[in-house]
Amino acid sequence: MPELPDVELFHRLVRDRCRGRRIAAANIPDAGILQGISAESLARRLKGERLASSRRHGKYLFILLDGAGALAMHFGTNGALKLQSRSEEDPVYTRLLLRFDDGERLAYVNPRRIGRVSLCENPEAFVRDAGLGPDVLDAAFDLGAFTTSLGAGTRSIKSVLMDQARMAGIGNIYADEILFQAGLHPALPARRVTGESALRLFRAMHKTLETAIRCGVGAEQAVGRLPKSFLLPHRHKGGRCPRCGTLLVTVRESGRTGYYCPHCQPG
Repeated sequence: MPELPDVELFHRLVRDRCRGRRIAAANIPDAGILQGISAESLARRLKGERLASSRRHGKYLFILLDGAGALAMHFGTNGALKLQSRSEEDPVYTRLLLRFDDGERLAYVNPRRIGRVSLCENPEAFVRDAGLGPDVLDAAFDLGAFTTSLGAGTRSIKSVLMDQARMAGIGNIYADEILFQAGLHPALPARRVTGESALRLFRAMHKTLETAIRCGVGAEQAVGRLPKSFLLPHRHKGGRCPRCGTLLVTVRESGRTGYYCPHCQPG
């Protein structure tokens, strides 16, 4: 599933290569990915609009328009944004296509159709109405706010890290990496992560996500770009810990399969 590093890279694609461009036409081959608006209405409202800016909150991308609010995009389990030149074919599984007046196109691609696109008044209202917690890389989300978000209940630390209402941006894949970097077992009760261990986890969260972004890594298919000390390149059946060589163990959490090292992350 696209997580914060993926969506940050999509944000930078829009910011660096699409900002200021005018939409000549919007094509919606699959209206099933739209939420709260029809394909006809969205195409009409987008035509002639200029892409003013973009921003990210957690796993959501917001493309702000000059006069029509903002496109809010969630990428589901394997969605992506791709910028196509005039000579390139439209990507397979394109669900929304923005045609710019210079002939290039920005394609919202989503093979499994689990993602969604909507038109909102502004990102702040969308985040509030969606019940999303603070973005984990927001400067305002400091150690104190992070520790408070961990809470005092019985839930595991991994499930809390993935709870978008507590903190937005982390999913199954990067929760595994963050916990590995912090040396914490995924089933550890979140209430026990305090003091030095909370600081270690907070720093590991920043290090992991910022490294992935810097290396241009989002999806699991690109994890070979990560440092060799990271868990993700070894996060597969038969994988071994990059630190101690111990066979990685799998664990189910919130319906998803995770990996950890029983030696470096003792229970």
